[in-house]
Amino acid sequence: MNNWERLVWNQRDALLAGLQVTVEICLISFACAIVGGLVLCLLRMYVKPVRPLATLLIEFFRATPILVQLLWVNYVWPELFGWPTTFFQAACAALALQSSGYLAETFRGGIEAVPKGQREAAMAVGMSPLLVFRRIVLPQVMLATAPSIVNQFTVIVKSSTLVSVITVQDLMFQSQKIVNIAYEPIEILTATAAIYIGFIFLVSLAGKALADRLRRAYGIAAR
Repeated sequence: MNNWERLVWNQRDALLAGLQVTVEICLISFACAIVGGLVLCLLRMYVKPVRPLATLLIEFFRATPILVQLLWVNYVWPELFGWPTTFFQAACAALALQSSGYLAETFRGGIEAVPKGQREAAMAVGMSPLLVFRRIVLPQVMLATAPSIVNQFTVIVKSSTLVSVITVQDLMFQSQKIVNIAYEPIEILTATAAIYIGFIFLVSLAGKALADRLRRAYGIAAR
């Protein structure tokens, strides 16, 4: 008990600061990944001139290990593009890039699952293609892909444990720092694992609540 108090409770400020950084990175990366994944998906499906490029980017982001992407974005991009300018930005960009590749395929599967007749019927009554996508296609896609989207967020949370290699002071960075000082890893790493488990559990609950809200809002039965 003394070790738990000394190594965990007395270091709670550092751990909470690291957790805040982890949450910020995960939320920013997830939001960017959703936007990027949707854009890549639509370019691949509907913009024929750039379809090969979109496909190449999707496969590249999916096939590259997250550690390689972190190091690539952090050390190569500043030389090529002058950005990112901070380790935090590099971490967000790398996590978002990889997840956007997976989400692009998730969205593509959801769009293709919507019956073509629904879109044709909507356009037959005068709805524009953009309105058809927003009112008919997108709600069904979001509901059908909600479990996969939530799962991808949990992947981002787990992958975020690697951002400490580029010295981002996230939860894993702070816990490793305490371990390197005290040389007693059991308590601090156990507490760190429990925090990650709790975070992912809350994400799962939020995802379920969002899916239930979509079902109620659009009157779509769960599949």
